[in-house]
Amino acid sequence: MAVSDPPPPAGLLADGLYESLRPGTALLRLTTTHDRAGILDGAWWPRSRNPTAELPGLIAALTERLGPVTRLGLDRDAWDELPTRMTVGGHIVHIDSFVVGDDTALVTRGGRDHFSLLVIPPDTPMPAARAAMADAVRTGNLRQAGQILVDTASDQVHPTGPTV
Repeated sequence: MAVSDPPPPAGLLADGLYESLRPGTALLRLTTTHDRAGILDGAWWPRSRNPTAELPGLIAALTERLGPVTRLGLDRDAWDELPTRMTVGGHIVHIDSFVVGDDTALVTRGGRDHFSLLVIPPDTPMPAARAAMADAVRTGNLRQAGQILVDTASDQVHPTGPTV
């Protein structure tokens, strides 16, 4: 899906796999299939726990791939002072904070169109982060975010899985 293409209809992602790696943007992988059979729709690896530094890049990358984001839900305990809203690219995005500790970000596009992203802790070593991102977007993945982080961290002690 090119930047100029319109976003897919609510509840659907365009087919393909995206990785945003340009300097100054969020490190983000999305699994983009119409069936959305797995638990997670993608993974995000922020560079810090500072929401004002990290969220604009994530929101911009998601908007580029999915269309306008209206809400973003994050674990309050994983971040330094979450704001209640942010303006990114001229659009207001409401930030919901939860005390769930489930290593996910919940993204809302429109009224009822939700996506779930694995959030990789900023201090994760690169090999483990890459493995976690690959696992999160693997077709049919049924593991919860926290389990992916545990599995990929232990795999780095005895690497056996694929790399990104």
